[in-house]
Amino acid sequence: MQVNVVMGRLGRTFPTALLFDLGRVVIDIDFDRVYRHWAAAAGCDAAPIKARMAFDHQHERFERREIEAADWFQHLRRLLGIEISDADFLAGWNDIFVGEVPGIAELLSAAGRRLPLYALTNTNRIHVAHWSAGRFDNVLRHFRHIFASSTIGLRKPDRAVFDHVAREIGVSHERILFFDDVAENVEGARAAGLEAIQVRSIEDVRRALTPLTG
Repeated sequence: MQVNVVMGRLGRTFPTALLFDLGRVVIDIDFDRVYRHWAAAAGCDAAPIKARMAFDHQHERFERREIEAADWFQHLRRLLGIEISDADFLAGWNDIFVGEVPGIAELLSAAGRRLPLYALTNTNRIHVAHWSAGRFDNVLRHFRHIFASSTIGLRKPDRAVFDHVAREIGVSHERILFFDDVAENVEGARAAGLEAIQVRSIEDVRRALTPLTG
């Protein structure tokens, strides 16, 4: 599998900071686990819930903390056509986390000895609280700072979020190498001037880091 980056561009400006998405890059997630959990609580099949689920404007507002969890859950009741408690929505929402991506901690450890590592994630306060509770300390400890959309009020792929990160870490856009699994976010990063790689497997990360870590 080819790394989705033009290595000539990467070689011209050696990065001085590495920026990682979390979901499916550092921490493995599975939305089907969420739908099954909610379906069990509602006493129905998971397939209709999955079909109705939409990551819409309200979801984006939730990830920017423009609405709170209770508002998001009420929106989900209408969207999915199920009546379950906030506690059931919460438990199912946190069931998304599978574990750290196998092998990523070792790659981050090696990269962190050469370059500063940061994370940038579109996420909500519920998930931040969940992965901050200690379960993922082994892998998250490698990051100097985690920029979460629900904390900074900005989301990928908007240019403003990349401007914010560059300003906060004190590194120019073109000296940041960004890893994300979502093509739209990768394109947004490139439009903002960052080097960016779309991650389809851990091999994409490994191949990109090898020239940087020796």
